[in-house]
Amino acid sequence: MPVVRRAVLAAGGAVTALALVAGCSGSGNSAAPSSSSAAPGGTLTVVATTNVWGAVAQAVAGPDAKVKAIISDPAGDPHSYESTPADAAAITSSDITIANGGGYDTFAQKIAAADPAAKAKMITAFDLRPDRSDDNEHVWFDPTTVKAVAGQIAQRLSQAEPGQAAGLAQRAQAFDARVDQIAQQTAAIGTSRPGTKVISTEPIAHYLLKTAGVADVTPESFVAAIENETDPSAASLVEVRNALTAKQVTALVFNPQTQTPVVSGLRDTANGAGVPVVEVTETLPAGVTDYLQWVDGTRAALARAVGAPA
Repeated sequence: MPVVRRAVLAAGGAVTALALVAGCSGSGNSAAPSSSSAAPGGTLTVVATTNVWGAVAQAVAGPDAKVKAIISDPAGDPHSYESTPADAAAITSSDITIANGGGYDTFAQKIAAADPAAKAKMITAFDLRPDRSDDNEHVWFDPTTVKAVAGQIAQRLSQAEPGQAAGLAQRAQAFDARVDQIAQQTAAIGTSRPGTKVISTEPIAHYLLKTAGVADVTPESFVAAIENETDPSAASLVEVRNALTAKQVTALVFNPQTQTPVVSGLRDTANGAGVPVVEVTETLPAGVTDYLQWVDGTRAALARAVGAPA
């Protein structure tokens, strides 16, 4: 394939029969023992497909909950991740599982499809987005969807451990308030800099830009090629480069987790033209564990790049 997005984290085979799960439960996973309820002592267990949703879960579930993120390596690509029996063991034995959905982390959907109990306790963020006509799968940047996921986490975990319901509701409420605050600050970007346009190497920041009131003018043909892991047409590549060199856009939104000659070349073009580059990742960077801190930092970086108050 001409374009290689990111290295696959694991070379494990496709999901094997769930009969293997019981034999894998002691393989070093941080998941709870096989049970559909909370572990002894009231410890809540959550599995998330990525550390982004894991961080959301931790904020709501609390510091004593055990949260496992299957994909946490910044070099990993959830689109092409191949699950292992250990992943299946973690998902089937947790109190709840959080998946992104929308074709982003299909390995989790495959595991859940093979086990009705696992499917029943899975929260799929993409299915909670308010605008069903918007099929961009990167919903962790959509404030309304993120709050809906937080609400589901609190509700499902309260069912698993009713004694913790009050604390879960309290933390979910505090989390929602902070999400709303960041969303208001994000919206202020477009208010202070109306008509701002950017080019994106990938549509990861779709909902962030939408909330900010910033137009992503990347040619659709270019976006489709990158999403399908093929080379963009020469015409679309020239169009993007011209927009950068002529400063027809204010910034380039760049995913540093994608390293291909095409996208790296666009970053070089932007740097050469003096167009600010905003790095937007799809998993938490190394050393970052707080979802709200990460999103707010990304918002601030976008604001600075387009000349809005940070």
